[in-house]
Amino acid sequence: MRVLAAPASLKGALGALEAAAALAAGVRAAGSEATELPVADGGDGTLVVLHAALGGDWKEAEVVDAFGRPRAARWLMLPDGTAAVESAQAIPLVPERLDPVAASSEGLGLLIRAVGSPPALLVGLGGTANVDGGRGLRGVLDALTAATRVLCDVDVPLVDAARVFAAQKGASPEQVRKLEQRLRTDEELVPFAALPGAGAAGGLGAALASLGAELVSGAEFVLSAIGFDPAGYDVVVTGEGAVDATTLRGKAPGAVVRRCAVAGVRCIVFGGRVEVAVPGAETVELSGDPDRAREDLVALGAQLAGG
Repeated sequence: MRVLAAPASLKGALGALEAAAALAAGVRAAGSEATELPVADGGDGTLVVLHAALGGDWKEAEVVDAFGRPRAARWLMLPDGTAAVESAQAIPLVPERLDPVAASSEGLGLLIRAVGSPPALLVGLGGTANVDGGRGLRGVLDALTAATRVLCDVDVPLVDAARVFAAQKGASPEQVRKLEQRLRTDEELVPFAALPGAGAAGGLGAALASLGAELVSGAEFVLSAIGFDPAGYDVVVTGEGAVDATTLRGKAPGAVVRRCAVAGVRCIVFGGRVEVAVPGAETVELSGDPDRAREDLVALGAQLAGG
């Protein structure tokens, strides 16, 4: 059996590279062949996935996090000169402080400003603490100095930054309504509010579109960039920490499933927590214990390979 291990990161448990290695270890221990190809969608770990496949040089910039605290953020200079930054490197969502009303996107603006004027710029969106519609970013960045593509981890419109995702960032129902109203009444964002991806990373998709950036599916971009091709494999295994309704709204595992369906290749999706079945794929729920994530994936790989 030939298995393609193509997981995304399991937030709080394993990065995508570690998850792919664990799956492959289980497959190989059972006597089958495995290829590791970790995937991403613009959110946490996107730069690591791009670096693993494409190479490049790591850089670092001093920025602030979503609450104004100093933070060092890594970014990647790709071999072709494109600068790649990731919003979660600057303004990550961390459980120690959840305050989406106060959280600012200023740090991402500082990070983009720090890369200077490269030939091209990639901005990965996802995994951030803010729901400010990019107001903080726009406060420090009034123009983009390079042709910019924005890798959105979800395909939702602007209002869904509050309506769908603010509760995950700690918002109460009353705060969700307040944040939604704040986004709806931001005049600079109104022309871009309906774009797919406008609501990514607390509305940063719309904010960057207002500065002239092109919004694209982060998952589709990354899969193409790293050469994802399921042809020739007996099964492709993908997954993430939680398989839910957003998995099919732009997340990397959803894009993997769609490409496998087109190629006619069996696909298995795992999740530490599974809330919905994924059409066109087999769904496997792991233990849900972050401390057991690696062990769970090794066992899953061995099981698939017949061990």
